[in-house]
Amino acid sequence: MLFALLAIAILVLLVTWLKLNPFIALLISSLALGTMVVCSGGKMTMVEVLDSFQTGFGNTLAKTGSIIVLGVIFGKLLAESGGAGVLAKQFIRTLGPSRISLCIILLALCVGMTTWFAVGLLLILPIVITLAKETGQPFLRLVLPMLSFLSVMHGLMPPHPGPVIAIEALHANMGKVILWALVLGIPVAAIAGPIFARMAVKRVHVATPEFAPSVSPAQTLPGFGLTLFTILLPVLLLLSGTMVELLHGKETAWGKIFLFLGNPVIALLLSVLFAMWAFGSRCGRAAGELLKFSEASVAGIGMTLILVGAGGGFALVMRTAGVADQLAALAASAGLPMLLYGWLVSAFIRVATGSATVAITVASGFIAPVMAAHPGTNPDLMVISIGCGSLFLSHLNDSGFWMVKECLGLTVAQTLRTWTITETLIGLSGLAMTLLAERILVFLA
Repeated sequence: MLFALLAIAILVLLVTWLKLNPFIALLISSLALGTMVVCSGGKMTMVEVLDSFQTGFGNTLAKTGSIIVLGVIFGKLLAESGGAGVLAKQFIRTLGPSRISLCIILLALCVGMTTWFAVGLLLILPIVITLAKETGQPFLRLVLPMLSFLSVMHGLMPPHPGPVIAIEALHANMGKVILWALVLGIPVAAIAGPIFARMAVKRVHVATPEFAPSVSPAQTLPGFGLTLFTILLPVLLLLSGTMVELLHGKETAWGKIFLFLGNPVIALLLSVLFAMWAFGSRCGRAAGELLKFSEASVAGIGMTLILVGAGGGFALVMRTAGVADQLAALAASAGLPMLLYGWLVSAFIRVATGSATVAITVASGFIAPVMAAHPGTNPDLMVISIGCGSLFLSHLNDSGFWMVKECLGLTVAQTLRTWTITETLIGLSGLAMTLLAERILVFLA
């Protein structure tokens, strides 16, 4: 355990103090842990340490890489189509100008299901700015709910990288995780977004920023119904596999078909192909343009994929070194609920490194063997708990902190008093909701 803590301390110092590339920092931390184990008389060799890192790197990407790549291509197609603006206008027409906040929440929920936080922010922010100017409402009252719902969807909802990694490591059910992400995530986002925004506007005064339209006026836009269906298609396909399991239809012909369609890779592949038609060729996009969109989206996540793999390598070195057994013993002696234990590990790494992806990858790698030694914890809820921990307390070492600051035109102090508090509320209320859900399941059982 001491070696593990020292290795994490080295990781934190390399990332935060020396500003080293996170991949290099994870590799050095893995080698440092292995060196300490070997020098203390452990049964590992340095060659085995390196093999463990490489094996963990490859295994993690083999299981999650395809899903992440397909998910980001899908989000890029939505971003380039102007579909977010189509959804916003229809929501406003349907719900009325008096329910602008609800329109933004629905928009963030729909867009955030399948697009990364950064993409969703850039998609929806111009709409929020326009609505704030037209209605005269305080900018923070409209933008904080958007940030909250986008963040919760990014941290809890597959096919985003974090939840996908945790689902694979903890052997959770993706369809059930989606259901829990909606059931628990929406109240959590409401607490950290709309409710907190009412208090924030009284204490922090922010001017509405300017923006330049990102969609060409001559561009053909997709229809509302088609846009909404395309966004929900991957979720519906993923849930179809879960429904087969709930209805005990695995051995039937229709069950096998829907289980295949509900496989995350197949569900996202079909969704991307459909989106290429709905957001691409149907709107007058040439095949060459679609190819450029997909290439640009994949190129933009190169470092994320590398970090996902490196986090898996670091986690496997930890397990191979025997840290997992010590963590299991510590959890048993401390008497902490497993969901709280997972949240604490994830939150600690998040606060230390500033990366939600690294936090989820390392935390799920830590917790998987501990859960195996102490069965009985719902793996689907553990994914939610670790995801909420990875969103806790975004501050100056988080790239998302600076992106929000620049996009919203805030000062550092204003960002700390708004965005940081929003993320902290998500982490804490998410933990509370997850623990409550576990109690309800135990009671119903």
